[in-house]
Amino acid sequence: MNNQQLAVVLLSGGLDSMVSAARAREDGFALLALSVDYNQRHRVELTAARRIAQALGAARHVVLPLDLSAFGGSALTDDIAVPKGGVGADIPVTYVPARNTVLLSLALAWAEAAGARDLVIGVNALDYSGYPDCRPEFIAAFESMAALATKAGVEGGRFTVHAPLQHLTKAQIVGEAARLGLDAGMSWSCYDPAPGDLHCGLCDSCRLRQRGFEEAGLPDPTRYAARP
Repeated sequence: MNNQQLAVVLLSGGLDSMVSAARAREDGFALLALSVDYNQRHRVELTAARRIAQALGAARHVVLPLDLSAFGGSALTDDIAVPKGGVGADIPVTYVPARNTVLLSLALAWAEAAGARDLVIGVNALDYSGYPDCRPEFIAAFESMAALATKAGVEGGRFTVHAPLQHLTKAQIVGEAARLGLDAGMSWSCYDPAPGDLHCGLCDSCRLRQRGFEEAGLPDPTRYAARP
């Protein structure tokens, strides 16, 4: 790793996580990529995560099994239909209870074990579905918790949670992917995959992805089963 500083990157396989990981690489970090197989409905995103980790030259990529379907409570982990009517104002049923808290805690554990002090997550608080664990307040609170909950923190180490896309629109994120020379087609966004490895085109995540490419004025490499 040529003595590069390490960063643990949460790599879901989605567009946002891919761009966040590439930004971390651009900033000079060696990437420890963490993907979590939580028995999500769209587990095809893990295949995308493997492609992205390889393309970005991650020093290591861990796909960690953690079956959150045992708890349920979300359309992504339970027998609940994924909404297809458009992005609404309320927190949708695709919200997975405490998911980003759980995932960042796993990233924190790996970071402390590996001697890393930087965590990277692709959360966004502009063009998103309204999840509470994507807000800047959550990221700041997690950093404070990390300082209290770890041996490294108690001994004076500081963990930083990087959320480089926090205040970008989806169009700006698409533009960042292009600027970084990324193949956006490697990523996966759809919550409810259609037969033939197609994005459904109608779930919140597909709608946001489509709109991002349209507003960025860039070609969308995604194959959709339907369009709004």
